[in-house]
Amino acid sequence: MAKVVRLEPIAQETSVETNGNLLSVLINQDLDVLRECGGRGMCATCHVYVKQGMDALTPINRREQRTLEVITTCETNSRLACQARVLGNGVVVELPPGMYINSLRDIEALIGRRADQDLLHPITGQVLVESGKLITRSTLKQIADTTSFKLGEYFSHSTDA
Repeated sequence: MAKVVRLEPIAQETSVETNGNLLSVLINQDLDVLRECGGRGMCATCHVYVKQGMDALTPINRREQRTLEVITTCETNSRLACQARVLGNGVVVELPPGMYINSLRDIEALIGRRADQDLLHPITGQVLVESGKLITRSTLKQIADTTSFKLGEYFSHSTDA
């Protein structure tokens, strides 16, 4: 039986089959979700905040917990949409602001322009370039010198709790 999920701040309601994941809800609403890890729960690109109905979702599994540990914008109500399956009605999900990027090439293509929205790291959710900031070659170099886009580097340091 289908369950209703509400997406904020876009104020859309949609249905998903029982045990369907929140990622399918986002995709069915034509939201541009990067899915850097292919829906395996190993990146931040489908990170959402559950405003209501956390008990109507499956519990957080160990892989999801490990990934949430490295997401810099993680809150107690954070979930990965690819891992959270809907079991009941009343789920309200808030989409975090910003745009996830795949690689430095994505930022390089924007040099000389101002960021329309925060540009976010695909694994940690860290803000790499703030909204409204001018993207320059020095910005790109600073990110290249301090940031890795390799999944394994983040998970080798996370706990196994």
